[in-house]
Amino acid sequence: MAEMTSSTDSRDAWLGASSSWKRTHITTSAWPGHAPFAFWLVDAIRPRSIVELGTHFGSSYFVFCEAAVRLQLDTRAYALDTWQGDDQAGIYGEEVFQSVSATNSAEFSSFSTLLRGYFDDSLASIADGSVDLLHIDGRHGYADVTHDFAAWLPKMSNRGVVIFHDIAEHQEGFGVWQFWEGVSKQYPSFEFEHAHGLGVLGVGPDLPLTMQAFFAASAASPDQVRAAYERLGAQIEELAELH
Repeated sequence: MAEMTSSTDSRDAWLGASSSWKRTHITTSAWPGHAPFAFWLVDAIRPRSIVELGTHFGSSYFVFCEAAVRLQLDTRAYALDTWQGDDQAGIYGEEVFQSVSATNSAEFSSFSTLLRGYFDDSLASIADGSVDLLHIDGRHGYADVTHDFAAWLPKMSNRGVVIFHDIAEHQEGFGVWQFWEGVSKQYPSFEFEHAHGLGVLGVGPDLPLTMQAFFAASAASPDQVRAAYERLGAQIEELAELH
């Protein structure tokens, strides 16, 4: 970490040109405010494999896919969902899956796969130690997120980063915040508070230098990092509202 001391004092450790990219696919979601950081994160990690647990309309997933295309990465991406809904997301019809599938087929099918079913059903389809970026955004009960993290942790690579949505959501039935309070103390971590909250967790023992620098810089200047991405996220949310 010594050779990165100078970078931790710079915005370059947590902000870049990719942070200001404007997303192409705008869908109904509580997630658009995190798109600027998601673009930056894919740029920083250059993941060989991305897995998302809970895709719904594809709001977050297609940000990851767009980033992979723009950066010309050799990435495999997997979206996992039943595309039926639940008591938290609501129950919805087949048209949601058809919409996501149509976008995926038209633009990202060369590297992106939709795995329909419960998350555990696809565990055997993803090799242990292969996932560089995991987004957990399924059912938000404490037991649910605890199970998902434990089940998918063996899939993470030695460079692996996990992000959790809704860590700032405290309404009844939501326990991600409670899980985050514990797990964030066990690994390098950072949390965003806007757009229902996003937790960033470095679970790999050999994190990319970019992520080591990010965790160091964000720990030194957390308010600056949060303010910058909240502002950028608000711009994306305004575009979504207009859309």
